[in-house]
Amino acid sequence: MASAPSDSAPSACRETLPGAGGPGSVHLPDTARDLVKILVAGPFGVGKTTLIDSVSEIRPLHTEEPLSEASAQVDDLDGVREKATTTVAIDFGRISLPGDVVLYLFGTPGQERFRSLWDDIAYGALGALVLVDSRRLDASFDVLGLVEESGLPYAVAFNAFPDAPRHHGEERLRRALDLEPTTPLVTCDARDAGSSIDALLALVDHLIGRDPVEAR
Repeated sequence: MASAPSDSAPSACRETLPGAGGPGSVHLPDTARDLVKILVAGPFGVGKTTLIDSVSEIRPLHTEEPLSEASAQVDDLDGVREKATTTVAIDFGRISLPGDVVLYLFGTPGQERFRSLWDDIAYGALGALVLVDSRRLDASFDVLGLVEESGLPYAVAFNAFPDAPRHHGEERLRRALDLEPTTPLVTCDARDAGSSIDALLALVDHLIGRDPVEAR
């Protein structure tokens, strides 16, 4: 069952984006022209829910449940021992961008056991923002493979956890994740609206810049 929508939608974010519907508003901006479905993907505990919370101009919808002893036996908690809840269906939020573009953000569960939900959640999406934790690079491989199998264009954003190691050189990171040279690679802080918006804009620019023939 979906939990109650969060009250944490940032007023500062709404104020910097003209046309947003106002605090907690569910109404689309009058100027909305292009409505785009975007997936926010990544492994368990990488910050997908936090990112959607930080940017959404509406009260985000969450489907989080407390971690149980049973789930702890199948979910890899290495590096995320402090995490107490997990998304079991989707997170949902919305953000209006300059140029009359409105993004509908769908956060996807990061665990393998929710793979069967992927096709339904991904249906109609134009792209994906894949969050990566540099402390647990290996945890990202399955999600990246799933996004690539779906044919969705995507951008990769390293979520800047305080204790994350500092990698040097974009090429090193690309090799570690086996990314194409054209795949956008950025760093963001999922807790910060401005930083998260920059990551989403990197994805949107990538989608706009693609050859229309390649579009899904």
